Formats: sequence, structure tokens, C-alpha cells
Amino acid sequence: MLESFLRKVKLVFEDETLRTRILFVLAALVVFRFLAAIPIPGINAAQLEAFLANNQFLGLLNIFSGGGFSNLSIMMIGVAPYITASIVMQLMTVLIPKLKEMYQEEGDAGRQRFMQYSRYLTVPLAFIQGFGFLLLLQQNGIVPELTLLGFITNVIVIAAGAILLMWIGELVSEFGIGNGISLLIFAGIVAGLPSAISQLIFSFDVAQIPVYVAFTAAAAVIISGVVFITEAERPIPVTYARRVRGSKVLGGISTYLPLRVNQAGVMPIIFALSILLFPQMIATFLAQSNIPFIAAGASAVASGLANNWIYGGFYFLLVVVFTYFYTAITFEPNQVAKNLQKNGAFIPGVRPGGTTAEYLGNIITRITLVGALFLGTLAVLPIILQGLTGITAITIGGTALLIAVSVVLDLVKKIDAQTSIREY
Repeated sequence: MLESFLRKVKLVFEDETLRTRILFVLAALVVFRFLAAIPIPGINAAQLEAFLANNQFLGLLNIFSGGGFSNLSIMMIGVAPYITASIVMQLMTVLIPKLKEMYQEEGDAGRQRFMQYSRYLTVPLAFIQGFGFLLLLQQNGIVPELTLLGFITNVIVIAAGAILLMWIGELVSEFGIGNGISLLIFAGIVAGLPSAISQLIFSFDVAQIPVYVAFTAAAAVIISGVVFITEAERPIPVTYARRVRGSKVLGGISTYLPLRVNQAGVMPIIFALSILLFPQMIATFLAQSNIPFIAAGASAVASGLANNWIYGGFYFLLVVVFTYFYTAITFEPNQVAKNLQKNGAFIPGVRPGGTTAEYLGNIITRITLVGALFLGTLAVLPIILQGLTGITAITIGGTALLIAVSVVLDLVKKIDAQTSIREY
């Protein structure tokens, strides 16, 4: 196994195309980290630290911005607008049949147009989110009162940072290897590891050793579980009918159709986190209202969402829902059944056509339940550990670990696929 790994590493460095793609990814991540360190002017650092410490939702936003929100950089809202735009566009496929047809039936050209619409939608969302967060930070004394021109300038800078980050992610997807947006989120998570480790070292307490051991064990379980569920699949036997064309006999072979337990990958987690950011942001913003009943209602919502158990319940539910939703978009039983029938293939014991689609739909529904419950449980497990141990860093760390492991697995598989092609 080690010999095979070393051989693939050698292939990566020897192949010019693959090496160029990997170097491009690294260069893009360096640029991203540089931009994430450029702050907007006039920040009250002490006030910002206290504000983030009391608001776990903005800690989640910090994941999407690659740590840019913690120092209010020009990348402070990160890829959140793009992810929100992607969610909106995916939801629109349910409401607008033309969009669904474009995404699922028009091939690469249709998907490219669909992604272009997502990019267009990202622009206004970036301005809206930039405006909302800047106003929120002003109200909390983190950013000083700005003139109208200064406020507009900062909103433009923040929105431009989000759009630039989206562009960098698209470049990584096109000219690099792996999903660019996921890699940017991963880079932000990894960039926070040194400070997290140093904080852990400086705050080390011998009495907390059992807690540290338990946390390490939980991290190992999460990593193992994510790897297992990501790789788990249900093989569906498929037989190709024997056909005679002239002197050639085609088909007559048996294979299988792999149905993954977690078809959606890490996207349900990212979608759920994106959705969870909005209620807290709006409630915190409205809590500053001069209208008493609006301020009281918003404060009640904000305090309710600040409760870990309420937040965990919503988080779990959203992860499960988005797992099914994303699976329904990426795997269409009717289309799969149609393709099988078109190619003269069938599932033994199941009639081709509608019966096959129903059979596949039932199977994917059952196995997706396992994946959805697993992802949801892993998502809220850090919150449970936080409630038991009182270590607040676990909440962000657990979510970040879940995303990071999935992104690394996807990246390794894509590199492995590229090296296998070149090897043969």
C-alpha cells in the first residue's frame, strides 16, 4: 500500500499537467490567505473579540470567510453569498421546470448556464449581506460611525471581496483540481489550526486531561465515520441484454450500479450553516430597532437561537432536509431508469421503465436516511459535547472537522483518478 502511494506521489510530480494544476491551487490559496488578512479600516479589536465570543453564528460565518470575519478583512463575508445564491438556484429548480430541465437534461452547457445564473445572483446578495453586516458591526461599536460615502465605500469593498473570492474559487475548479469553493473553505479551516493549537497549549490544565482525551476520541470517531459513510454504497445488480449485430454478440454481461449512502457529500452541512446565519443576523439587527415590540421580538428570537439545544435541533433538521433535497437534485431515478432501458440494461427481477425508477427511488430514500441521520448526528455531536464539557471551541471545531475531512476525501479521490488515468 505504501509502495502504491509513493508511486502515485511520484506520478503527481512527474506529470506536468497535474503538477501545474496542484501548483495553481496552492497559489490561489496563498492569494486567498493574503487577501483574508487585509482588514477594513477603523476596527475596535477588543469589541470585535467580545462580540464574536458571544455569537456562535458569526463563528460559523468565520468558517466561510476563511477566518476573514475574525479580523474583518475585505473577505469578511467570504463565499457565503455564493453559497446562498447556489441554494436559491437549487430551490428554484423545484419551482421552475425550465431551470430543472436546464440543469438535468441539457448536459454541461445547461449546467454552465445554471452556474452563470448563480454567479449573477451572487452579486446583489453580496451587497445585501455586506450592507447588513457592516450596519450590524456599526451598531455594536466594532466599526466607528462612518460617513455616507465611507459606508458605501466599505460595502462596495466587502461585496467586491466576496465576488473576487467566488472568482478565485471558479478558477480553482477550472484550472486546478477539486471544487474551488470547498477548497477555500478548507483553507480557512486549516489556517485557524495553529492559533487553536496554541490556545489549547497555553490554556492546558492537567485536570482537563480526560476532556482532552474524550475530545480526541470524538474527533477520531468523526473522521472514521465520515470516511466510512462517504465510501459506503449499495450495489444494485444490473444485467445488459444480449444483442446480436451481424456477426458480433453484444451485451450479456452483469455489473452493478453503485448507490452511495451519502450522495450529497458535505453540501448539506454547508447549506444548513448558510441558512442558520440569516435568522441570527436579522434578529440581532432588528434588536437595535427603536420600535419596542420589534426589538423585544428580535431579542427573544436571538436569545432563543443562542440556546445550544434549540440551535442544535434546527441544525440537525436542516442537515437531514438538505441531504434529501440535494440527493433528489443530483440523483434522478426516472432518468437513471430511462438510461438503463435505452442501453438495454435491466435490474434482475424488476421490470424496466417506471418500475425500475420506483425501485431505485425506494432504495435511495432508505439509504439516504442513514446518511442524513449520520450527518445530522455528527453535526450536533459537538454541541452535545460542548454542553457536557463546557468547551465552546468544540462546536466550531466539530463542524470544521466534518467539512475538512469530506473535502480532503474528495480531493484525494480526484487526484487518484487523475494519476490512474496517466498511469495506464
